[in-house]
Amino acid sequence: MLSAIALAVSCVLGVSTPPEAEARKPSPVAAHPPDEISVGTFNIRYANDGDGTNAWRHRRAMVAEILREGDFWGLQEVLPSQLAEVLADCPRFTAISRTREVDPAKGEACPILYDAALWEADAKEQGTFWLSTTPHEPGSKSWDSSIPRIATFARFIERAPAAGAAPRALYIFNVHLDHRGAESRLEAARLVADRIAARTHRDPVVLVGDFNCGPASAPIAALLAHAGAGLRDAWRDANRDAPEQGTFNGWNERCGDVRIDFVLVNDAFAVRSCAIDLRKPGGRWPSDHTPVVARIGWRTAGRTPRLRRRRKGATAAAGAEKRNRREAWPRACS
Repeated sequence: MLSAIALAVSCVLGVSTPPEAEARKPSPVAAHPPDEISVGTFNIRYANDGDGTNAWRHRRAMVAEILREGDFWGLQEVLPSQLAEVLADCPRFTAISRTREVDPAKGEACPILYDAALWEADAKEQGTFWLSTTPHEPGSKSWDSSIPRIATFARFIERAPAAGAAPRALYIFNVHLDHRGAESRLEAARLVADRIAARTHRDPVVLVGDFNCGPASAPIAALLAHAGAGLRDAWRDANRDAPEQGTFNGWNERCGDVRIDFVLVNDAFAVRSCAIDLRKPGGRWPSDHTPVVARIGWRTAGRTPRLRRRRKGATAAAGAEKRNRREAWPRACS
């Protein structure tokens, strides 16, 4: 399928806490049972010296400390130099990454971090596509998008399954929707949902990212309503009675009220917990977004639950639709 450049997630919700208490906050990704994995999303904010005391060089160690705790991460706003430093600081991880610009050495990326000692990235099922009407065209943008936007994805296969068990596998998609264009966000969400529905293998799926819109928005509604993608909001699934909690702090003392960073999963996964990580080491935010981390487990020994049997005619029609969706996608993306 699509190819990519491969380079070498209890809930912490809480109110504002004095700096001396920050170190005592529990990590949302403490050690978990072997039948679980953690998957997180984290917009680490691009390296911008104009951020002053919040510039990357002052935050790098805090970001690395958070990332070391997870199994899989989808990051956003990552410049090539930042990715190199993240991988140097977190040597357990390898990354699937490609920047959004025509030149792959320039601009922001949405890398997926994974432990290559535990998981193999399927070489035929990984890549980056552009959130545009020409998703195979590097640097492309459409609708009212202010800049090129991308989605990076990969299929991961377990290297050392339990004795007598088949290797588990999953897909992870990582996106960053436009911060200005409402039409672009909606169309991009539809595009990503279609791509998830058209995946080659029926393995479980996790979609993470910075969606630049809240849980009641049209793009999130479109993703959750897409029958072929079959996604649900992991945070709301795990925190059914909790009030909404924002994930964008903008370097202010507290986060806003809107949750714009999401972990979405399909029904093959049971959500054990999902947390918004509000830790501030030394009283400082690691980024202008907070990480969101889900702990999830396979419902049935790594296999996607079977769909209800369709009538013969409906099955044929569904098969034709699926073939058409696949054929609409290029065989390779940068």
